[in-house]
Amino acid sequence: QVQLVESGGGLVQPGGSLRLSCAVSGFCFSCYAMNWYRQAPGKEREWVAFIGSAGGSIRYANSVKGRFTISRDNAKDTLYLQMNNLNPEDTAVYYCKFESENSWGQGTQVTVSS
Repeated sequence: QVQLVESGGGLVQPGGSLRLSCAVSGFCFSCYAMNWYRQAPGKEREWVAFIGSAGGSIRYANSVKGRFTISRDNAKDTLYLQMNNLNPEDTAVYYCKFESENSWGQGTQVTVSS
């Protein structure tokens, strides 16, 4: 059974930073590309970032480009999202997901507020 456990969220002031982690088990993490998504209250789920299986082919949504950095450590079966210069529009539950598998974890809440 695929397990995706997101962590690292919290409350941060505008302009602050957070680093999210996604621990994966029950699936070959290093075999597949990964994505970060987010969903704000009352809004549709939004794609945030993509990373290839070996850490290449990185892509970002325009809304986060230049502020967020996606990375992975295949030896630790862990995906990361470094978020800098956060603004209130980044407030959402953040999820990690395999490119070609349909499981979702519980997500981790990010709240950006002064």
